[in-house]
Amino acid sequence: MKIGKLFLIPTVLAENTADKVISPQVKDTIKNLNYFLVENVRTARRYISSLKLGLKIEELQFEILDKSTKSAELERIMKPIFSGQDVGVMSEAGCPGIADPGSAAAAYAHAKGIKVVPLSGPSSIFLALMGSGFNGQSFAFHGYLPIEKNDRIQAIKNLETESFKNNRTQIFMETPFRNNHLMEDLKSTLNPNTKLCIGKNITGPDEMILTKSVSEWRKIQLDLHKIPVVFVLYSGS
Repeated sequence: MKIGKLFLIPTVLAENTADKVISPQVKDTIKNLNYFLVENVRTARRYISSLKLGLKIEELQFEILDKSTKSAELERIMKPIFSGQDVGVMSEAGCPGIADPGSAAAAYAHAKGIKVVPLSGPSSIFLALMGSGFNGQSFAFHGYLPIEKNDRIQAIKNLETESFKNNRTQIFMETPFRNNHLMEDLKSTLNPNTKLCIGKNITGPDEMILTKSVSEWRKIQLDLHKIPVVFVLYSGS
């Protein structure tokens, strides 16, 4: 019996940027699929519609794959692939499997001998790293830092120490409505000579990827409230 393939499909980071950041390969793949695993059905429908591929959205099937998806549910939504149907995985934004629950589908596919096909597209994490000017040979992504202030400050100190000790770039993010709080903690906690890159609304019309020392950032008032931001820290040599 023929087994389908699992396609990891990138989506846009900023609205109305598909023509610039989504390749013909991604569009051709979507055109040939009718079954998708997505974090949010509404977002996925809107994204596919924006590509103007001539697909009838109401004829496409969507299943939820998010951080709450249990193994039994994952097995259920992956069943069509064993009947020869190709399956597409879409992140809420960016590339599936990178700081994203799509990795669960890829892990399941590998365990079952299913071919996994990742498609290239925009990733805020890697674009911020590329634009930072920091060490791209050794880096780590830490996701979200602790919510509680004291824990967050300790985490920032640990990241700075680890970066200095191992010459490693540290990448992390925050829920958009807490960006300003994190930025203030970074400015008050980090060594003045430590480098900090702010990647704001990457690929959007008001994109900013800017690297400065912490001492320089302390002189700047930057409003990051409710804006997608990636923070990149480097205290190596």
